[in-house]
Amino acid sequence: MHIGVYGAGYLGTVVSACLADFGNPVTCYDADNVRIYATAQGSIPFYEKNLKDVIKRNIRAGRLVYSSDLESFSAKSQVVFLAEDSCRYLEDVAVKLAGSLKNDATLVLVTPVPVGTAARLEPRMKEMPNKVTIVSHPLFLTDGCAVEDFNWPDRIVVGTKSTHAVQMLKQIYRPLAMRGVPIIVTNHETAELVREASTAFLATKISFINELSTLCEHVSADSVDLALALGLDKKIGPRCLQPGAGFGGPFVESDMEALAQLATGNGVSLRVLSAAREVSRSLCDQVVDKLSSALQSVSGKEFGILGLSFKPNTNSVAGSGSIILAKSLMAKGAKVRAYDPVAIPDAKQEMEKMPVRYCESAYHAAEGSDALVVGTGWPEFRALDFDRIKRLLRRPIVIDTKNLLDGTRMRSMGYQYVGMGRN
Repeated sequence: MHIGVYGAGYLGTVVSACLADFGNPVTCYDADNVRIYATAQGSIPFYEKNLKDVIKRNIRAGRLVYSSDLESFSAKSQVVFLAEDSCRYLEDVAVKLAGSLKNDATLVLVTPVPVGTAARLEPRMKEMPNKVTIVSHPLFLTDGCAVEDFNWPDRIVVGTKSTHAVQMLKQIYRPLAMRGVPIIVTNHETAELVREASTAFLATKISFINELSTLCEHVSADSVDLALALGLDKKIGPRCLQPGAGFGGPFVESDMEALAQLATGNGVSLRVLSAAREVSRSLCDQVVDKLSSALQSVSGKEFGILGLSFKPNTNSVAGSGSIILAKSLMAKGAKVRAYDPVAIPDAKQEMEKMPVRYCESAYHAAEGSDALVVGTGWPEFRALDFDRIKRLLRRPIVIDTKNLLDGTRMRSMGYQYVGMGRN
């Protein structure tokens, strides 16, 4: 069975490479000739752990090819994964793509779409000369570990009325099913809703531990130990239960906004969701307050920020707490020096024309700064020479928004160390 993946952006590149790694013959299509050629050469415009190795391995094996020829792509694809990064105009793209398919085919929607998308598309598919079956198939990929998430998912969700389509998807995902990964077959609306609901639930979990971390500071409790103890409860789990600077990612805010609009449109009040979003938005103010408390005021001060991506192992700055913090500090009259291992080009686009001084190392970011802020939990920040950093800082102040560092050790070295929910 030949698989086609429509789109060679972030989502399409990950999906096509991982499907090929299962042993399937895969063609990844994109109308952008430059993008297709670059990707085929192993050059991708984003950082994703292990992805380049997977692409190179499958190109060498002949399982993965890239094409900008839509006619050839449509002629041989029996199953097409529609994997555009944005759902904008997606329904029009789906109709155009379905019309180009030469034979009966299954069109799998993996682009995050609002609830009701597949239901609107199905009548339009019936107008096609060939039979095109729509499948809603949300993916749960996290930037920085997307390859791992694809290969070791918690579950596979398939939304369709077609038994034939279900069997095709089960055949494609046979390596995962053999490992015991559950495959949930449901209707379109449930499959579309499960992604938005999962995102919202994780955001609520993050916001809850962040609110508790604020309480910890008032009652001399330790938020890291609290999160560990809560996470060991099987009913709760440790994932996404670490206090820090809020949630981010390219699809998180759009998923939550789509869910909020769906609820409002149907006269339903999702108060827990609203509270979770409000807590996340307030976290930047808490960090600014910590800096103001340590320095009396942030105006006229200079701050080094370590990490600009919204999480480690990705260059994505969508929803990044570090970016929000940098903008807030500059709005209050502060200067910002920033370092990130891979995300500086994306940060420059996000903060275009803003007077951020981008640095080539963490030590350069610390040099002359009044305080240092750990904004992203890159593991390399744990291994920094903090004796050297102390000499570079104007004041030995570290605000650790990710609780990445050993607070006891930092204080023993003479630092004024401030974590989140840690006294």
